[in-house]
Amino acid sequence: MRAEELLRRYLEQRREMGERELVLDDLTVEQVMQLIGAARADAPARAAADWREALAAAGVNAPTGKPAVPAARVSESPASAPAVAAEAITPGIIVGGDPRELFGGGAMEAASLDDIASLVAACTACVLYKAAKNPVPGDGRAGAELMCIGEGPGASEDETGHPFVGQAGQLLTKILEAIQLARDDVYIANVVKHRPPGNRTPAPDEVKACMPFLVRQIELVKPRVILALGLSAAQALLTTKDSLGKLRGREHRVHGIPVIVTYHPAALLRNPAWKRPTWEDVQLARRILDRPSGA
Repeated sequence: MRAEELLRRYLEQRREMGERELVLDDLTVEQVMQLIGAARADAPARAAADWREALAAAGVNAPTGKPAVPAARVSESPASAPAVAAEAITPGIIVGGDPRELFGGGAMEAASLDDIASLVAACTACVLYKAAKNPVPGDGRAGAELMCIGEGPGASEDETGHPFVGQAGQLLTKILEAIQLARDDVYIANVVKHRPPGNRTPAPDEVKACMPFLVRQIELVKPRVILALGLSAAQALLTTKDSLGKLRGREHRVHGIPVIVTYHPAALLRNPAWKRPTWEDVQLARRILDRPSGA
């Protein structure tokens, strides 16, 4: 296959994925497509094995008077390693204080995540335990750098006792893989630990009853970044009534830990158009993970 054809297919694939900011020697995707005379194709195509070789073979060079840009400047797609941008992240809400002063009771004295799980299993502080089949305290690696927090367990989670195991959980696994994290490398939990009937939004008293468990989990895991999945999780963590639109794209902090807010995977299943902004959010989380410790 000719180099021009390989390059055309590669660029079309990037365009179909929504890329508009790919930079090849200071050229945009559309400019390169015009230079090689490639027209838009309707069907998705396989990417070129090496776009640099294809670009060179196609005779496309940097514009006159502009130096060639190193390969590291290429913005990556969800299927590849994300590029770490240098621009500052807008600060957001800060929630702090000593959790032991904010929350009393046994949860704050739990010495391990297993202790938290035992306390959750015995908890009767709100009505959710009455209809639930199983408690769903959380799963994952203690000491994980990323902690994902959702709203509450669904039907599949209620059946198994594990968080994010249904369709939304499968999508979350793919989202994590897109930023080079295996599911086993993160810790996943929900704000409330028993399923709300009919998957309704947890009531304020139910969130209040479960919050000490969640805050102690954060203390024990000590993640470098928290990814808040969905509006209810974000509002509970940040003690705010702000909309998701206001909360996204900012670096909030909960007890000193950066929090990035994005859509819940279940919402993405209902509205695929939100996948692109979600990708932007998880890239933001990845950028923070890639920062030097203490930065």
